[in-house]
Formats: sequence, C-alpha cells, structure tokens
Amino acid sequence: MELIQSLNLFDTELFLFFNGMHNSFFDGFMYAFTQIFVWIPLYASVIYLLIKTKKYDALWLILFLVLCIVICDQISSGLIKNTVQRLRPSHEPSLNGMVHLVNGYTGGRFGFVSSHAANTFGFALLSSLLIRNRNFAVMIVVWSLINCYSRVYLGVHYPFDIAGGLLVGTFAATVCYIALLKFKPEVLNIQADASLVRIPVFTFLLTVSGIIIYALLAIS
Repeated sequence: MELIQSLNLFDTELFLFFNGMHNSFFDGFMYAFTQIFVWIPLYASVIYLLIKTKKYDALWLILFLVLCIVICDQISSGLIKNTVQRLRPSHEPSLNGMVHLVNGYTGGRFGFVSSHAANTFGFALLSSLLIRNRNFAVMIVVWSLINCYSRVYLGVHYPFDIAGGLLVGTFAATVCYIALLKFKPEVLNIQADASLVRIPVFTFLLTVSGIIIYALLAIS
C-alpha cells in the first residue's frame, strides 16, 4: 500500500510539473492536436499508401490496423478504466484549482489508462511495422508521442495513465502483427515507393502547420 501511495504521489508531482508548463500558444496547439477529427487526412493518407502499394491485399492491412485500434480502445476504455476507476486529474477533488485546463475540457471521469495513448501508439507501432520506412516511422511515432503529451498538458491524464496506454498500444500492435505473420505473411512484404511514403509525411507536416496557425490566431 505504501508503494502504491508513493507511486501515486510521484505521478501527481510529475503531472503538476508538466501540466504547469503552459502558455497561450500551446493551449491552442495542444487542444487542436488532441482532436481526433483533425487527423482524418493523416489516416486517409496511410490507407492510400497501403492501397497504392499492395492493391487488394491492402484490405488485410487496413483491417488489422482497424482491429488494433478496436483492441486498444476496448482494453483501455472498456476494461481497465471501468475496473481501476482512477479519477482523472481534472476530476480529482484534492487537485481542485491546481490543474491547468484548456477551454473547460475535462474529459470523462476515469483516466487510467489513456485511450488516446493506447490508440495512437498502437496505430503508430503497427503501421510502422507494416510500412518499413524510417521517415514514416519517425513521423508517426512523433505524432503519437505529441498526442500523449497533449493529454498531460491539457490536464486530463497523469503520466502513468500515458505509460499504461503505451503498454496497451504495444500489446495490441504486437498481437495484430503476429496474427498477420501467422495467417497472411504474404501481405507483409511492403516496399512502398519513396514518393508514396512522402504523402503521409507531408500530410502530417501540413496538418501541424495548420494547427500552428490556429494557435497563433487564437492568441492574436
């Protein structure tokens, strides 16, 4: 029990440290970055890359990417959150007045583990295993990690919530990749043209540029 209390205290102090480092620009940037709909073009560009590279076999890859996100979401939101029932910092009475929130956003009641962290990292890890390209891997992992940090910045998750989500995402991506290796190994030999790989990378950079402009306009 003392160990759990010590870990919880450390997690809270770590959260307050990172959550306390805020300014008007990053309020807008992180709030926009964490929105799911903002990244629809990125998801679409990854699907386009897979279809152009693997044709009809891409259906298997897309199916398992979707399955990976479903597994992440069900384990994190459907199972762990309702079982552990750890309050988000934005709902923790003892932290009332100490948490920096943006636009009144508080999230749901329970936060362990982070679904955002699980879903984005699961997608990032599995897609980087399917699309063996260093530039793509760096881009998609950076995208996931900024998403993870945004949850702490916005005051809706503790760092340990994020760490738990990363573990769930790793588990789901690994299970899906092993399943593909076992049942459909022929679809894993992806050698995408460099010009195709640039599409999701460019989409990511364009979206981030739009978010930066949004954040700058919000403080002007």
